[in-house]
Amino acid sequence: MSPRGVATPDVRERLFAAAERVVDKGGPGALTSRAVTTEAGCAKGLLHAHFAGLDEFVAELCLDRFARTAAKARALSGLVGQGTVAGNLDAVVLALFDSGGPALSGLALTRPAAARRIREALEGGAPGFAAIQEAVTGYLAGEQKLGRLAEAVDPHTVALALVGTAHHLLMTSWPGTSDPRPAMTRLVAALLRD
Repeated sequence: MSPRGVATPDVRERLFAAAERVVDKGGPGALTSRAVTTEAGCAKGLLHAHFAGLDEFVAELCLDRFARTAAKARALSGLVGQGTVAGNLDAVVLALFDSGGPALSGLALTRPAAARRIREALEGGAPGFAAIQEAVTGYLAGEQKLGRLAEAVDPHTVALALVGTAHHLLMTSWPGTSDPRPAMTRLVAALLRD
């Protein structure tokens, strides 16, 4: 445990990672500020020293994870012509399920103030599913120009199907349910067929 009065390096990420572990182990109901700080091995008040409360913490955690996945999706543009189209898409869509994605989505839904904060941030331009869809569409269009994706494939529709399915699986999965990753990999392969 970090002693009082000593700076904790990278406190946001440390708390976010601890929260993911707590939710992954015990589900959304297990998340309390004390559970997070205990899991993080830091002072009990640290979460409240950096966030206005648990709802703000949950919202910021979800927004941070959306932003990470959106950045990964934007990086797809640099992969046009490299690797396989399916492999590149898998890496992005499966990233939505990393770090306890389904459990975190469920957590946000159980906390109306956090859900409202997330919605407001997304409406204000924070990266989320729309940014991921846009990046996937651009990537697929680039692959199509190189002839690595059939002309019959509509990049916008494929991106919508991938992001929509990921969203559905995130909202309907919870700890203990079957892993949604294999279904996403099968969907990627099916959508890329001629």
